[in-house]
Amino acid sequence: MIRLEYFTPADFPQLISWITDARLLMNWSGSLFSFPLTEAKLAWYLEDTNDPLTSDALVYKAIETTTGEVVGHISLGGISRKNNAARISRVLVGNNTARRRGICQGMMKALLRIGFEDLGLHRIDLGVYDFNHAAIGCYQKAGMQQEGRSRDILRYEDEYWSLIEMSMLDHEWRALQAPRVPQEPAA
Repeated sequence: MIRLEYFTPADFPQLISWITDARLLMNWSGSLFSFPLTEAKLAWYLEDTNDPLTSDALVYKAIETTTGEVVGHISLGGISRKNNAARISRVLVGNNTARRRGICQGMMKALLRIGFEDLGLHRIDLGVYDFNHAAIGCYQKAGMQQEGRSRDILRYEDEYWSLIEMSMLDHEWRALQAPRVPQEPAA
């Protein structure tokens, strides 16, 4: 089980320790940051965030409820109250030992709940690089639908990365939350 709490300056050192190389940083943040990640860059990132009534971005740390351990990072940005929409970004399961334990899916579900239930959004989307198969699988398990692909959208060193666009609408979220009624076997 995952609980999200606002990401604060006290969390900077841990996030910095997770971002061990330039490729991981690019995969996590696109071109928002340059390597190495620093506390000054993260302070800028947090400016004007984390007020659910006025901010256009909410930035979270993910906490595993059974251990109390901070296991990840996730944000909901580009919040448009006019369009009732937002974009999930900067999803990171912290260290390798925490991966493949359902943490990403727990983070996604917690953030989707905030977006759809607390903020009353209609649409939440995200972009994920097409080589990140683990993340794509996580997002699909959380209920995100693939919409399309932006080919060769980012150049990293000598290669181009393509981006898969995914989204969920509020009625899809509600359908996932509805209790499942067992079906009677056909006679």
